[in-house]
Amino acid sequence: MSSDYDRFALGICATLAMLSGCGGSQPPIAAQGASKPSARIAAPASPYKVLYRFRGGQYGANPAAGLINVSGTLYGTTEAGGSGCGHSGCGTVFSITTTGSEKPLYSFHGRSDGHSPAASLLDVNDILYGTTFNGGGGCGHRAGCGTVYSMSTAGNEQVLYCFCGGAYTAGWPDASLIKVKGTLYGTTRWGGATGAGAVFSVTPGGKYTLLHSFGSGYDGVEPEASLIDVNGTLYGTTTGGGSGCASGGCGTVFTITTTGKENVLYSFAGGSDAAVPYAGLIDVNGTLYGTTDYGGANDVGTVFSITTDGTEKVLYSFGGGSNGARPLASLTSVNGALYGTTFSGGSGCDVSSGCGTVFSVTTTGTENVLHRFGGGFDGSNPRAGLIAVNGTLYGTTEFAGKNNSGTVFAITP
Repeated sequence: MSSDYDRFALGICATLAMLSGCGGSQPPIAAQGASKPSARIAAPASPYKVLYRFRGGQYGANPAAGLINVSGTLYGTTEAGGSGCGHSGCGTVFSITTTGSEKPLYSFHGRSDGHSPAASLLDVNDILYGTTFNGGGGCGHRAGCGTVYSMSTAGNEQVLYCFCGGAYTAGWPDASLIKVKGTLYGTTRWGGATGAGAVFSVTPGGKYTLLHSFGSGYDGVEPEASLIDVNGTLYGTTTGGGSGCASGGCGTVFTITTTGKENVLYSFAGGSDAAVPYAGLIDVNGTLYGTTDYGGANDVGTVFSITTDGTEKVLYSFGGGSNGARPLASLTSVNGALYGTTFSGGSGCDVSSGCGTVFSVTTTGTENVLHRFGGGFDGSNPRAGLIAVNGTLYGTTEFAGKNNSGTVFAITP
């Protein structure tokens, strides 16, 4: 996909001066001089409002990940911007209040501390855990293959593990982490035994274990999404592989134990079926729900359900145009309805593909568009999902806003 290439190219360009070094915990890096929080941007009274417009530089740019709520304050990451890596920046961690006061907490410098954080954070007792897609200096080239890091809410960062690529350590983690019984679990897009991605675990002390390498037979390839834990079994998706579609596959839903025993639960078939899930799953009363980037009646994405024994059903096929297209993010369940975003479609922009939407869909497949992004200061192209805080949904757009650097927004269902 072109988005994959663009993200990887961004990382390479931002790391021409990287240093080497890999593995194990790194000494804590002091919080950087945080700038004075920016005043929130006023918005007209409506169910939707822009809380903050990123502007690049030290304030960060292009948030590809969603937000998390820690005691009423929201935390997130930007893939670009910050004070490290020259003009484009290596990305940031930031906080923002629910009224729109943003504060840069940390700027990645692309050396041993990583760069291009594309994933949401995980909160464990007020310690934030995350991944960077590049950096860490752990590969045979200067860009590095990514990191797992921890960070205090004050902005003190520590690298727990830097990926070295190859068969035994994998590399390029694109997804957020989950915690199961004190251990962190995640996925890498590439690396592993066949180069097709992996599932790994890492302790908060930095002990790393490669649990499964994708790419053998009808196994899936290239997982981009985080895992979920359902009664001690982990569930996830891969963007390719499986037995459906042509030789490259249309992606899978898989299960894996915490000791590394993996099983393909479902292979997407494309066509009227779903295809290419970039997003992870959510569990609602024992049924799993997710989105796919392609497939469905119009080949611009779907919302689907799947049982834990592998029975899959397309609930809704996006149509492009006004009702959205290409959902890249996981869903959020609020009061029995599912909420999500589409990266394009919506007819709310001056480009033919649209700037994306916020939508709701019932578990029986009735969809409703809550907002169509208009580009410009309104924001465009949400890659991430939503979180619910006290009845309001919060999310990010990757582009538009100020200097095409993205936004944080709120919407009341």
